[in-house]
Amino acid sequence: MNCIIVDDEPLAREEMRNLVEEISAIEIMGEFSNALSAMEYLATTSVDLIFLDIEMPTVNGLDFAQSLPKDVLVILTTAYTQYALRGFELDALDYLLKPIKKDRLAKAIDKALTYKNLLNLKENQSTFEDANEDAVFIKSDRKYYKILFGDIRFIEALKDYVVIYTRTNKLITAMNLKTMHQKLPAHIFVRVSKSYLINLSFIDSFDNHTIYIDKFEIPIGEIYREPFFKQYTGGLL
Repeated sequence: MNCIIVDDEPLAREEMRNLVEEISAIEIMGEFSNALSAMEYLATTSVDLIFLDIEMPTVNGLDFAQSLPKDVLVILTTAYTQYALRGFELDALDYLLKPIKKDRLAKAIDKALTYKNLLNLKENQSTFEDANEDAVFIKSDRKYYKILFGDIRFIEALKDYVVIYTRTNKLITAMNLKTMHQKLPAHIFVRVSKSYLINLSFIDSFDNHTIYIDKFEIPIGEIYREPFFKQYTGGLL
């Protein structure tokens, strides 16, 4: 996988470069101090992943992210926690809070590698066929698979696909999250952001901004927070 780094702070670019270079699975193709320079580069060069700062002059990272092709993955980097949810609303793959920690960066890159492989390998792609009272049916490699609702932990939007996280594996399906939500029972699956549907029975804990399911941290979108709290706690919070 290749990447570029876009950040108006020279020290921040240097720190990111040093961290990324320690991970052999990813190659840095270039570094840019502003979005306009990065746009010029992308006009002639294909890039898998962009580490993108948010607070930049002229064109900020969020506006730049909206202009990118759908096949480019974005990991936002920011010193401001309030931008995190906005980033997920823009289909950013992840966000890293500065100062960036090596283990957190490695986790984000691993997520990017996983998604790139899922999207590239046709045998891992599937199609949503139908749903009944207790399961969804997925077609993959000319076979039909029945996935019980009780085995689905959560579902994440990924560009024009959704990733279904079960107890044991992941399946990627060509369908948007809104359509998937309409086909699933509302008393089991709840939309908690633009990018996530969760199975209520798998929630380990939550706070005002995040739901924790096993090792996964799922952000709660602002417009979804009150309905989620009301449904999950019965209005006690």
